[in-house]
Amino acid sequence: MKFYTGYKRYIIIAVISIIIYTVLLHVLILNEELHPEATIRSWHDALWWSVTTLTTVGYGDLVPITTVGRVIGFVFLIGSFSFYALIIGQISSIMNKIREDKELGIYGVKWKHHAVIVGWNKFARAVTDQLTGADKKVVIVTKKKDGIDFIHENYSPNDVFVMYSELKTPEVLAKVNIGESSAVFVNLDSDTEKLVFILNTKKSFSNLNYIVTLDNHDLKATLLDAGATYTLSKTDIAAKLLASYMFEPDVAVFNDEIIAVAENETMYDMKQYLVTEDNPYKGMYYEKVFYDLKKECNAVLVGIVKCENGERKLIKNPDTPITIAPKDYLLMLINGTAEKKVDRMFNVKEGYYD
Repeated sequence: MKFYTGYKRYIIIAVISIIIYTVLLHVLILNEELHPEATIRSWHDALWWSVTTLTTVGYGDLVPITTVGRVIGFVFLIGSFSFYALIIGQISSIMNKIREDKELGIYGVKWKHHAVIVGWNKFARAVTDQLTGADKKVVIVTKKKDGIDFIHENYSPNDVFVMYSELKTPEVLAKVNIGESSAVFVNLDSDTEKLVFILNTKKSFSNLNYIVTLDNHDLKATLLDAGATYTLSKTDIAAKLLASYMFEPDVAVFNDEIIAVAENETMYDMKQYLVTEDNPYKGMYYEKVFYDLKKECNAVLVGIVKCENGERKLIKNPDTPITIAPKDYLLMLINGTAEKKVDRMFNVKEGYYD
């Protein structure tokens, strides 16, 4: 690290400039006061003349007469040009630095209930497309600068925020308000990096939902023990879907369509809705809600998640009487038209809420 950097460098330059400025004025006064026609005879006159010269105003009421005085005037004139060039250069440099820092996301973002993706690649791009298609805000933390331009060019800054960082420390993650996020997708290059990230991040952000994709399915238990909320194996998912295409292709097509984000009002996908205190179905039986949602919204209720004592229990198509309670989640198959009706009825948008 160089010593003369930052503020120290500017302070030293300023002190040297003041010394040179004072010496030049002193020499100017000594030479001018000896000339009978000189108008600069005191420090007051010299200061006034130097200020008008350096600011390029040049009223002309005070001018040096002697040769030495004019040489000093020439120095001040050149100095004024250099000074303004330096100031303009510094301002331009600062503005460029601010613009670059904004593009790199250095200042962070204060979004809430957003998804955080740690690591950028083609798979992260596909996930981002699905999330933005579902009107979810996404924050991407990446160490790959070549991906930042692509993100800025292909996604709206209102939907996707990207931050460049070599490190994934709690201080860095706090800049993207990870503590207020709805989920964190750990998308680093290796399973080892993902494990280390989970272990380190859980120390500062223990209550978040961490989602991890695994290259080695055998590490699933290890990641769950480390604090991952959900672990997925891309190979296992692809294998199950491929096998389904081989012996039940219609079911496979159906599953493939409903797990994707609906692209128009007529397409169906799965949604989950939080049951709030003012939900019209609070306290009603599941079976009654099933028929009512189908009749009123053309939505098919397929399951419920009961949240009790911090535990989440998924019940698919329950065959016993279950009462709908606040903080439950209702899982349903709906299209875009039905979604609008359910949104109005439930007075809440679909998705997971802490």
